[in-house]
Amino acid sequence: MLLTCLCTLTTAQAQKKPKLETVATFGKSMPIGVSVTTDNRIFVAFPNYDGAGKYTLTELKNGQPTAYPNKSYNTKGDYKNHFVRVQDLYVDNHNHLWALDTKPASKSSIFGEDGKQADGLFKLVEIDTKTNKVVRSYFFEDLDKSVTALNDVRVDTNHKLAYLSDPGQAAIVVLDLTTGKSRVVLKESSFTLADEITITYKGTPMVNADGKPFSSNVNGIALTHDMKYFYFKPINKENLFRVETKYLADATLTKTQLASKVEDMGAVGITHGLVADKKGNIYLTTSTSYTITYMSPDGKLHTLIKDQNLLWPDSLGIGTDGYLYFSCSQLQRLPQWNNGKDRTEYPYKVYKVKLP
Repeated sequence: MLLTCLCTLTTAQAQKKPKLETVATFGKSMPIGVSVTTDNRIFVAFPNYDGAGKYTLTELKNGQPTAYPNKSYNTKGDYKNHFVRVQDLYVDNHNHLWALDTKPASKSSIFGEDGKQADGLFKLVEIDTKTNKVVRSYFFEDLDKSVTALNDVRVDTNHKLAYLSDPGQAAIVVLDLTTGKSRVVLKESSFTLADEITITYKGTPMVNADGKPFSSNVNGIALTHDMKYFYFKPINKENLFRVETKYLADATLTKTQLASKVEDMGAVGITHGLVADKKGNIYLTTSTSYTITYMSPDGKLHTLIKDQNLLWPDSLGIGTDGYLYFSCSQLQRLPQWNNGKDRTEYPYKVYKVKLP
């Protein structure tokens, strides 16, 4: 099955689309994780899987990335006290920054690396942005590091839980922030498994040198501001799903019982990053039609912006300044998906767009 289009727009919607604005440029260093505090401090993470770039977790200051929370955490050393490859960022309602430091086993990575890393390295680091100090780190000792591929994180301070997408296991990981123990839920369910959809760009399929199409199980996730609903979906699946967090928090539910609580929100197409705003809108990014859409609380899908520069728009953060901030990882232009040729349009950028 080939998928190249997301949805159609009305003329009125198209006329209301805001303009894309560049926040910062990063040369050949790929930004992925982006998050913003209530006082509009912008944090950007760089997985640096190709060795480009100097730091993996940064704060933008005058448009320039500076090591965060300090240079020590951004240098090589003991894994427990130094970052390896920060993939995702999330600022919670207490302005604590959560950095997901993840280097999955080669076979579980969605980046298509050819390395031979058998087991992954994972930690979630909580940083108080008021003091710029690390509060606590979690190391997921109870997960199978050979198959886990933690990708995105959202933090529910009401239930004292973190929810993480795990495309490697096709599951949601629920981390207890008090005990440090985790549970794997909805594993290999119809909601978390990718469909056999080959993503295409201008008629060219996104496949590796062996002809294997890019595919990701559950990947993008979002948590509403009231922390009532958790949204999630695989990249290679058209439908968006949600479940009430009270059910994710209930460890007594069986797999079947939890699955029965999942709601199908309908088709939204191929998407990457997700985030929720205070109005209850769920934003979704897609590279196949160069758009950022949003689902309003009434379940209707709208287009925020369509722009040819939206090359795999990835992670998102929302500021109190009325802007949506996001990275463009250009994943589909990496050599492993283009017969060894680097088709990346440099410099890499982080953008912002006015919220509706």
